Amino acid sequence: MQGLQIAIIQCPYCGERIEVVVDCSVGDHEYVEDCSVCCRPITLSVVASDGEVASIEGRTEDE
Repeated sequence: MQGLQIAIIQCPYCGERIEVVVDCSVGDHEYVEDCSVCCRPITLSVVASDGEVASIEGRTEDE
């Protein structure tokens, strides 16, 4: 699974820390993934550099 990396984020809805799998092979991107605890949709903004996650931010749909 080259290019995939696990990242830990805090859900902007319920505050729980969750694991997300990020595809670093596509560079900078945004996608939506449901929280594994509260099931609400989180918009993830990923900055990838050299096949690694440089930063990741999770926000609500309203932000």
